[in-house]
Amino acid sequence: MSETMSETVGKVAWFELPAKDTQRAQAFYGGLFGWQFQAYEGRDYHVTFEAGGAIANAPDQKCTIVHFGTDDIDASIERVRELGGEADDKQEIPGFGHYAYCNDTEGNRFGLYQAG
Repeated sequence: MSETMSETVGKVAWFELPAKDTQRAQAFYGGLFGWQFQAYEGRDYHVTFEAGGAIANAPDQKCTIVHFGTDDIDASIERVRELGGEADDKQEIPGFGHYAYCNDTEGNRFGLYQAG
């Protein structure tokens, strides 16, 4: 690892579990791990800071989305594209930082996250 990179670069920073029924999913993971959830900005998106993730209303999504940390989201988005992947433009999470959804060369969906 480069001496200029932080300890969070390339490490799992956040996850999103898709759910058809977010209340049922919260009951499952709350019962399994004891996680507590809070709704985020009135959306059907429920955050658990204990585990560093969320349950998202995403009935058509079939897999968990993992967000990897980066110190420079703009450069990371550009690098994904240079390497043959696809990357959405960055989005702000007010008070927390920025994220972008990406697809690797095999079609796997993942996210990038830069803390604010």
